[in-house]
Amino acid sequence: MNLALAIFFLSFIAVFLIRIPIGVGMMMSSIFYFALSTRPGSTIGMVATQFLTNMNSSFILIAVPLFVFMAEIMNSGKVTSMIFSFANAMVGKKRGALGHVNVVASIIFSGMTGSALADASGLGSMEIKAMREKGYDDGYSCAITAASAVIGPVIPPSIPMIFYAMLSGASIGALFLGGIVPGLLIGFALMGYTAVIAKKRNYPEGVSLPAKEFIALTFRSLPALFSVVVLLGGIYSGVVTPTEAGALAAAYALLVSVFFYRAFSWKDLKHVLLSTVKTVGTLSLLVGCAYAFSYIVTIEKIPALVANLLLGITDNKYVMLLIINLVFLALGMFIDTMAITLVFIPIVLPLINALGIDLVHFGVVIVINMMIGLTTPPFGMLLFITAGISKTPLKNIIREILPMICVEIAVLFLLTYIPDLVLFIPHLAGF
Repeated sequence: MNLALAIFFLSFIAVFLIRIPIGVGMMMSSIFYFALSTRPGSTIGMVATQFLTNMNSSFILIAVPLFVFMAEIMNSGKVTSMIFSFANAMVGKKRGALGHVNVVASIIFSGMTGSALADASGLGSMEIKAMREKGYDDGYSCAITAASAVIGPVIPPSIPMIFYAMLSGASIGALFLGGIVPGLLIGFALMGYTAVIAKKRNYPEGVSLPAKEFIALTFRSLPALFSVVVLLGGIYSGVVTPTEAGALAAAYALLVSVFFYRAFSWKDLKHVLLSTVKTVGTLSLLVGCAYAFSYIVTIEKIPALVANLLLGITDNKYVMLLIINLVFLALGMFIDTMAITLVFIPIVLPLINALGIDLVHFGVVIVINMMIGLTTPPFGMLLFITAGISKTPLKNIIREILPMICVEIAVLFLLTYIPDLVLFIPHLAGF
């Protein structure tokens, strides 16, 4: 290990010790490396050229701001309340109904936004308020909201899957389809846990709507629900690319909010545009910093070193998947999901290719893994969002969410070792 690389790693470790934002930390570490390195190609000019060349040819990345824009629209108008009402009607009279509604609404909302944070911050405030009014424990209400938000980027569309597709070359269409069954499995598992807790704590039952009211509510909800058909139907019919589908779905969401639900003003549009720009700006900074970081990792041949090291331990792909899952679960406890995607996935991809592991299967599994990281203490972002919304002490949420995390990890390992659960629908579609 040369001096530049040693300083690079030491400065990155210091980032976590003094709690510098991860994007800024990666930038600082990279600047230190480029200032000290004498290796050919290790200049800021070279990495900037590579970044601009690669980003300009990556059309799929254009889908990211479009999906962010769509998520902001869905979160701002009447759409979220319509989804909540429809999910409530679907669940009906079950004991602990609002816990089930929380999960069902997340499944529906995940087909519109592809963002766990949008789910937790948009639907979350409505769900937690309703559960509080019905006498549910605040810690449990926040925990089920955070745990179900994990489904958001698993069921298509999915922003993390777009970045994974860019890094790995895997088909974005196959990844989107591969997330459907896993997302539903996580939802069913959480609903099973909710049923047990609701019976144990005697949480209240829901209300069953008369058939006539249910049908009327369904028809009012259809325009919002149809956004999933517009998005996925456009992609898999071959009419549009995933990037074009993002634009189409965003335009559709805007039209539905403005003309059908009449819940979207010029002021709302301004707020949505500003929020989208802020989110995309943050993501862009993180992507740029992570690219410089990954460039250094690549020219120092660290992926090959890691692959050789791990293959020296085992060449059994099932054992390797266990090791990678455990490592990424640990990373998720401390590091931002996007940073893990952009920095650590390129390190393990050569290993995945060497062992012949399907890239679509691995992509879906690792996205679920990282989403679980958003709920794990001490730095799970979903914990902080739900705590902020409800003013609930973080320790109360952590105590309630730990069993839910165990349920989701059980599903994760089921998907890891039964690849057909992920690949069934993509193979059926011809991928």
